[in-house]
Amino acid sequence: MKEKQLPNSSDSFRDQFNAVSEDGKRNWFYPQQPQGKWHDRRVWFTVGILLILFVLPFLKLNGQPLILLNVVERKFIIFGVFIGPQDYWLFGLSMLSFMLFIVLFTSIFGRLWCGWACPQTVFMEMIFRKIEYAIEGDSGKQKLLNKAPWNSQKIVKKGSKYLIFLAVSFLIANLLLSYVLGVDELSRIIHEPIEDHLSLFGGIVIFTLVFYFNFAWLRDQACTVVCPYGRLQGVLMDRNSIVVAYDYERGEPREKLRRGQDRSAGDCISCYQCVSVCPTGIDIRNGTQMECINCTACIDACDHIMDKVGLKPGLIRYTSENAIIQKSKRLITPRVIGYMVILALVWSVLGYTLVTRSATQTTLFRAPGSQYIDNANGTISNLYTYKIFNKTNHGIRPEIKLDMPEARLQFVGQPDWTLPATGMLEGTVFINIPKTSLNKRKTKIRLYVYDGQEKLETLETTFMAPAR
Repeated sequence: MKEKQLPNSSDSFRDQFNAVSEDGKRNWFYPQQPQGKWHDRRVWFTVGILLILFVLPFLKLNGQPLILLNVVERKFIIFGVFIGPQDYWLFGLSMLSFMLFIVLFTSIFGRLWCGWACPQTVFMEMIFRKIEYAIEGDSGKQKLLNKAPWNSQKIVKKGSKYLIFLAVSFLIANLLLSYVLGVDELSRIIHEPIEDHLSLFGGIVIFTLVFYFNFAWLRDQACTVVCPYGRLQGVLMDRNSIVVAYDYERGEPREKLRRGQDRSAGDCISCYQCVSVCPTGIDIRNGTQMECINCTACIDACDHIMDKVGLKPGLIRYTSENAIIQKSKRLITPRVIGYMVILALVWSVLGYTLVTRSATQTTLFRAPGSQYIDNANGTISNLYTYKIFNKTNHGIRPEIKLDMPEARLQFVGQPDWTLPATGMLEGTVFINIPKTSLNKRKTKIRLYVYDGQEKLETLETTFMAPAR
């Protein structure tokens, strides 16, 4: 989104990446601890997000997890809907609808997700950063501690901080694993000897170290370097998108506040508090930037200063470019309508497929290399292999039936027709049909899969017989 040139600004900030100094070294940011009504709202919102994240793995529907993302076994349960290997197209359609929703959401509300609900921001700013403030103090004290020699005080503070970081990272790694395996399986593994699950234990260690590296060192660069979402916002947003923005129509020209001097300049007094609290170190007065995650820290800092100097708050606020220039608050544009139409179509297709999807998926094939059998009792037999997948998160008792009253099914062995949730039943079966009912070499026959009185599926296969 192209920004209007500000009277007191320069485009020099666009010439280099904010997180890297001119000599190529990393700029380590020490943001001041944010305070204010927007921060308080984010704290309460974070409490809700964390409750959802930690409670969701324990919620079950019909004895199965409400959410399960088992990448290893290719089993996914999303709000009670089981998606197995045979339904990857459904998973792809769900991901497509999610991406379209992100595009639509970003077009209207900018990077609201990044500042409020993204797990990276939630854990970094609301947990790890809080731990850092509690142990090392605010921005100035952190800088002094890092420059201080390694004495006992520094060792205690740094050591305790990083030990707590490691413990929280271990907790997050187990939280991730609870979504992959389910809490019941994870609990069982925890109570068994480590040597029985060395690979899984190794995975927990690796993920713990990855999270520790992310929150202890990578930090803001996870949003500005690793995550592509910030770079995409320039394409997804327009002048009507809601962002955290500086009202340069009101704030310019900037001028320091001097006692006893009549102000003829704008409301911005160049206190740089908006820069001091920014976790990515940008100056919001330069306009919308890729590094901005819409965390609202600059809004609280600016409102606090405006209140102290007797000026109206809201110099930095949630608004849009057109709201600043044209005083227009239009959100729904033709592009947004187009996104809505496409998303509605995808959701309609997704909803229809979920409603009409059968509870099972059955395959029935002629046994490889087998021929028909001419029985002495006047019947012809064909041998088939079958697999029945349960695509639900509850148990069923499937039954295969033929649409030919004179035909018979003869199952090999004694199959257990109790099919557990997300389970599979397989075996072999002979189909016996009297010769008098067969008029040609290849006959199409139809079979049904029932669960009690409910018909789940209809199958067709070819029955081989002697030529007549």
